[in-house]
Amino acid sequence: MKNRAEIKFSAVPENESFARLAAAAFVMNRNSDLDFIDDIKTVVSEAVTNSIVHGYEEESGIIEMKLSSDETRVLIEITDFGKGIEDITLARTPLYSSKPSENRAGIGFTVMETFMDELEVKSEKGKYTKVIMSKNFR
Repeated sequence: MKNRAEIKFSAVPENESFARLAAAAFVMNRNSDLDFIDDIKTVVSEAVTNSIVHGYEEESGIIEMKLSSDETRVLIEITDFGKGIEDITLARTPLYSSKPSENRAGIGFTVMETFMDELEVKSEKGKYTKVIMSKNFR
């Protein structure tokens, strides 16, 4: 990848908007199409919110966001070092929520998958969850 950025921030709700804006700024010079930028902001919002709500729950922690791009695409990695995902396939099932009592819609991974060209989820229970997404520039 030709261009790279790495950001670490506290896993608190107010940093979700910070992550969205940082990702938007990263791709803006390469592709100023507003729909493309909105897609990037949306998937970053979903991934960061998942890290806060599901990865750390009531605990404090750090989220790492890595952004990279070349002439053809942008790659986004969002990693938390929280509780991990026990069953990734189940977690990626549309409308599934591990917190149904909190009225969670269970569409975070579905949104990410819809807006991006590629989505990969890696996780180890009790250690980390990493969401890797890429989108081709238009």
